[in-house]
Amino acid sequence: MNTANPQLEGLYLALAAINRLLVEKGIASHDELRVALQATESSVLAHGRIDHGSISNRKAAAFPIRMLLLANEAHARGENVGFEALAREIGRRT
Repeated sequence: MNTANPQLEGLYLALAAINRLLVEKGIASHDELRVALQATESSVLAHGRIDHGSISNRKAAAFPIRMLLLANEAHARGENVGFEALAREIGRRT
């Protein structure tokens, strides 16, 4: 198994936890996080970066953004969804 995968999974879950904390502390709302993440996703998919030129690479770069968007949606509904369920949902939506 590639050790980067569990490390990235942990990073995504940590970022989702930080987003939840921002909402709970009143620093940002779910809507504000959604707008910021959607803007970032749109930018990555539309323009990409030089090292992420192909559409498949841009979609791969958008994966963590989409994961955070779904985690934010789940938290807004009062749900705590795991990484595997979030990744499955991303697959269904794309």
